[in-house]
Amino acid sequence: MTATISKTGLKDPKNKSTVRARHKGGAPQKKIKRASGIRVRLTTSERFLIESKAKQAGVRISDWFRAAALKAKVVSRITAEDRRILHLLAGMANNLNQLTKLAHTSGIMSIAIKCGHLLTEIDQTLKYLNSDDGKDT
Repeated sequence: MTATISKTGLKDPKNKSTVRARHKGGAPQKKIKRASGIRVRLTTSERFLIESKAKQAGVRISDWFRAAALKAKVVSRITAEDRRILHLLAGMANNLNQLTKLAHTSGIMSIAIKCGHLLTEIDQTLKYLNSDDGKDT
């Protein structure tokens, strides 16, 4: 004779045996399920560094990656136009450096000093444009 369970989980009055309703155990279901994943390839040293940072933060690697990706500042790649301008500036700096050297060897000190100042300004501009976030390095 088999016992049947009513919707309330109590024994069926027709059967004499008591059958308990099954309770689902475990953690409650999450409201937002993360079903999509991304694979990332790392070197051994990169993986070790990320694992140690996640361990220091007391979180799982996936949680650390998620937080790092959401907080990261995205820097756009340099455009073709910017690359052309950088190339021109570098050429100008090279020409100015040659003029400064010529002024030093010829003994024209006033031109050499002005060329030195211009060369310094061009170098600072190149460093600013080459830096990742536009800050002086």
